[in-house]
Amino acid sequence: MKVFGFAGWSGSGKTTLIEKLIPRFVDAGLSVSLIKHAHHTFDVDQPGKDSYRHRHAGAAEVLVTSSRRWVLMHELRGAAEPPFEEQLKRLSPCDIVIVEGFKHAPIPKLEVWRRETGEPLLHPNDPHIVAVASDAKISTRLPLLELNDDGAIASFILAHLRLQ
Repeated sequence: MKVFGFAGWSGSGKTTLIEKLIPRFVDAGLSVSLIKHAHHTFDVDQPGKDSYRHRHAGAAEVLVTSSRRWVLMHELRGAAEPPFEEQLKRLSPCDIVIVEGFKHAPIPKLEVWRRETGEPLLHPNDPHIVAVASDAKISTRLPLLELNDDGAIASFILAHLRLQ
């Protein structure tokens, strides 16, 4: 599996860009999976549902399955968050894994940067960032891609991963 990440500050447009890129990769005949790292408490379950009740009763894992999808929820119960490499092993085989978050993972990444976030660029301090996508002109030694040109960004990523 080829792995490619997206790094950037909150509000930079990472999710919106990824949402545009996934259909381009699928249209190119690739199977795509995604790992999203959340920096806060999140819950994919709903209060009142059986799975929620079982998990809150103490079950370490709850697998919910139907004819359309399945999800496995695993409670860490105070244990350390597994490292990125371990999380990656949990995915079924695919052509490309898109990673949002995991800023410190040693994987090729595209920095998504917008001036209006008021935050500094990440790539001067992250040797794994291979290009920058921005809606502003910036000075960088890396390839600079127009943030709103998802076609060019998709082509860059596929070429970088040697999937074209």
